[in-house]
Amino acid sequence: MTESSSPHISTPRITVLGVQPGDPPFRIVEIDGEVVGEATSVTDVLLAAAAVGIKVHDLDDPGAVRWVGGGKFTWRSH
Repeated sequence: MTESSSPHISTPRITVLGVQPGDPPFRIVEIDGEVVGEATSVTDVLLAAAAVGIKVHDLDDPGAVRWVGGGKFTWRSH
């Protein structure tokens, strides 16, 4: 058998960290492990990805985007 018995877990290129306090609150966006900026909405995440040539087809795909501290609808502190 040439296949591994353990499943392959891909690491998404985009990581959106938890909500940070501010006016407005924001989330830090990392691409390929590097901080690329702040986002106050999903649009900002998509723009950051597009700026480095990444097309995101599904924001709910854990292989495309890793959401830390809440999903794509979390933009305010609890």
